[in-house]
Amino acid sequence: MKITTLGEALFDSPLEHHVSDKARVLFNVIVDPDRPPKEELLFEVAGPREKLFFDPQQARAGIVTCGGLCPGLNNVIRSLVLELHYGYGVREIVGFVNGYQGLDPWRGSEPIPLTPEFVEDIHKEGGSKLNTSRGPVDISAAVDNLIRRKINMLFVIGGDGTQRGGAALFQEARQRGYALAVVGVPKTIDNDVPFVSRTFGYVTAVEEAAKAINCAHTEAHSVHNGISVVKIMGRDAGFIAAGATIASQDVNFTLVPEVPFVLDGDDGFLAALKERVEKRAHAVILVAEGAGQHLLKAGDEQRDASGNVKAKDIGAFLCEKIDAYFKAEKIPHVMRYFDPSYLIRSVAAGAEDAVLCDFFARNAVHAAMAGKTGLVIGFQHDKFTHVPIELLAQHKKRLDLDSPAWFGVLAATGQKFAQFAL
Repeated sequence: MKITTLGEALFDSPLEHHVSDKARVLFNVIVDPDRPPKEELLFEVAGPREKLFFDPQQARAGIVTCGGLCPGLNNVIRSLVLELHYGYGVREIVGFVNGYQGLDPWRGSEPIPLTPEFVEDIHKEGGSKLNTSRGPVDISAAVDNLIRRKINMLFVIGGDGTQRGGAALFQEARQRGYALAVVGVPKTIDNDVPFVSRTFGYVTAVEEAAKAINCAHTEAHSVHNGISVVKIMGRDAGFIAAGATIASQDVNFTLVPEVPFVLDGDDGFLAALKERVEKRAHAVILVAEGAGQHLLKAGDEQRDASGNVKAKDIGAFLCEKIDAYFKAEKIPHVMRYFDPSYLIRSVAAGAEDAVLCDFFARNAVHAAMAGKTGLVIGFQHDKFTHVPIELLAQHKKRLDLDSPAWFGVLAATGQKFAQFAL
């Protein structure tokens, strides 16, 4: 995978350790003689380079956070600032406020000067010190603003839509002949960014979801025929649901977007739930927000400011169907509904995610200082890589139904009802 560079790097790096520009990471590391070989993808290894494109004394950096909240946003901001300031000697760093809106001088507030003193304790808090928002930006106006402020490195923290916006900013700047390094730090609590084995915030989300499941299990177990439904994030992928199921070991049914399921009939979900409740007198159901959308009534498709289709409330739908079914079967029961989504995403990052945030951020700085642009920091086989932004749009990362994660879900829940893979 070829990474775009702004030009020849001429300045000596102040860092002692360097990574060769020729080093690559294989996308596929498993060799199976029984299967025909695929065209191999090779990704540039991330890390500090021997030569820099930007003179640290003249460089100016900007940081922006976009999309929904995710544990670790402040950690990334902090590590970006500290690596720029102490690692390379960059003194002018600003944070654009309220997502991409902050890049538009007609819509945004004045950017915040970011110093080591400003970011000293922000990693202890959830959310983003720069605030965040969804939605596009006027690319021309944003680049005008960046040029006027002499920003030559922009770090965009967000999901695939945010990174596509970053690519558009880079392309606009290049057409104008302005050297702007745009480097993305992949952010999604759902862990569904391709070429990134684990995004920051995911492990913290699983830990918090497991706590909610524990409460749901207590509620269900403390009454006769208690049924708890827990809805968590996962618009297109069921990674959090799978991880939380395996972590908690108290879920009896896990529903994910990758596996549509049958609701009614002898082999359907409701019949399986009835069997479970009659045997054990309680049940816990974990559902990702994007699961079961095929069961909901079709209507006008609503989208958020980023253009993503809004999932209909599968949690409330299931509660309604379960309640009606058990009443029709004349089975006494007690329903409990938990939706901890905003609680899960607004907490501070746990230790494992905090470490990952730091590595993502510092590798993003190394890439930008070397004049690399139009890329996202990837994470594959425990190695950090450079991934062209346009490659993200060509691939989707979903829960592999032949993976240990899904097999672990089936083993932990023992669920058996009519399901079929997409």
